[in-house]
Amino acid sequence: MKLKFITLLFTLAAIAAQSAFAEKADKDKPMNVEADSLKHDDQKQLTTFTGKVLMTKGTLVLKAARMEVKQDSQGNQVATLSAEPGERVFFRQKREGFDEFTEGEAEAVVYNSQADTLTLTQRAELRLLRGQVVADRIQGQQILVNNTTEVFSVDGKTGLPGNTSGSQRVKATITPRPKTNELTPPVAGPVLKPSTRTGADKP
Repeated sequence: MKLKFITLLFTLAAIAAQSAFAEKADKDKPMNVEADSLKHDDQKQLTTFTGKVLMTKGTLVLKAARMEVKQDSQGNQVATLSAEPGERVFFRQKREGFDEFTEGEAEAVVYNSQADTLTLTQRAELRLLRGQVVADRIQGQQILVNNTTEVFSVDGKTGLPGNTSGSQRVKATITPRPKTNELTPPVAGPVLKPSTRTGADKP
């Protein structure tokens, strides 16, 4: 067990070493939301969006069936997104300093604007795209991406208290970054077809 844990640490360190995280400017951009319906509770400072929810904040894009946004007195926002049963929430964001994108999917996603974190829970997947090619892929039951500390962590447990039925082993596929003298990056994986299918898109 100890050897497996050490191996996982080296694997994640290798990914972090070759990676840049999300656009720093996104944190201070306004949050724009489109949905089929909206309900706002001014006393609780809670806004609920339902039906084909599309949230953008700079280069960050989130798609879901439902989103609840809680805002504090300082204007900090926590957005909780969920998908229809059997579907997943989708997110995509440009990476700082590179012409690359990070995208992922999970049954539930929480975005914290103050901490600048994304938490993907249940059937979580994180992908790095170089052009239209998937270079790196991480899978687990919970993935936490912290753009402030430039650290992310992956857990094979379900992330829900008392529920161990959804546990799975963490899986990672890592492709070496192309050398600077290589004009054409090697094909590192299947050509990505941008995910448009979320719970919000379900007929």
